[in-house]
Amino acid sequence: MSKGIAVRSAGRTLPGFGLSMGYSVLYLSLVVLIPLTALLFNSTGLTWGTMLEVASNPRVLASFQVSFLTAGIAALIDLFLGLLLAWVLVRYNFPGKRLFDAVIDLPFALPTAVAGVALTAIYAGNGWIGQVFEPLGIKLAYSQAGITLALMFIGIPFVVRTVQPVLEELEAEVEEAAATLGAGRWRIFRTILLPDLIPPLLTGFALAFARGIGEYGSVVFISGNMPMKTEIAPLLIMSKLEQFDYAGATAVALLLLLISFILLLIINTLQRWSRKAGRV
Repeated sequence: MSKGIAVRSAGRTLPGFGLSMGYSVLYLSLVVLIPLTALLFNSTGLTWGTMLEVASNPRVLASFQVSFLTAGIAALIDLFLGLLLAWVLVRYNFPGKRLFDAVIDLPFALPTAVAGVALTAIYAGNGWIGQVFEPLGIKLAYSQAGITLALMFIGIPFVVRTVQPVLEELEAEVEEAAATLGAGRWRIFRTILLPDLIPPLLTGFALAFARGIGEYGSVVFISGNMPMKTEIAPLLIMSKLEQFDYAGATAVALLLLLISFILLLIINTLQRWSRKAGRV
């Protein structure tokens, strides 16, 4: 009797799996599944004709291009900057390291609207940084460059906090052994460290990219909200809601959700493939 109980218990990863699974499914349903289902079946007069009309609208296409292009560029830059910051935090000791480590999480705690106002004040033509680039003909605020900078600010913690634990677990002895055998720094990084870092880097990129696509508060001030130029998709949804165009807002939201899901599915597939390749 005790052996049977032991076998059944060993087959369960978590104690009280049934109760834990029930709470997990309930939480997932309330936070994710039910809102998405309500969006899909929202009775706002949305038809396939409306969907096609919205999907072919030049203003909608331009807002999607701005959102995905700036989010992708920001996440790609954060990929390299996040790896560099995580490397410095893990591999070096310096005065003020704890403060530097805490500042990385500032975008998590700072309200997005406050971040948007602060970034606009800094990168505007009369701001601390903007006034340096403005005479050179480089406009940071109220442009796609400003949107990219804002998305870099809110996305960098995702990459750092995803890569940092992996770097901490990597054994320095392996690198030292490779160095004693004559391997250079670049070869050590490329053959020993990079295979283990690719999965967390892809995860950090996906998180920063997903956050950037749906970001509103920190972007709405610095973008300038110019249709066909700097208007982002979340702002277009808000504009349609303010105009009581619920069908159009729902259509834009569904298209944004569909494209985001496809892109994240591709990134997750690459991440899974990289993990399998690293085990071989």
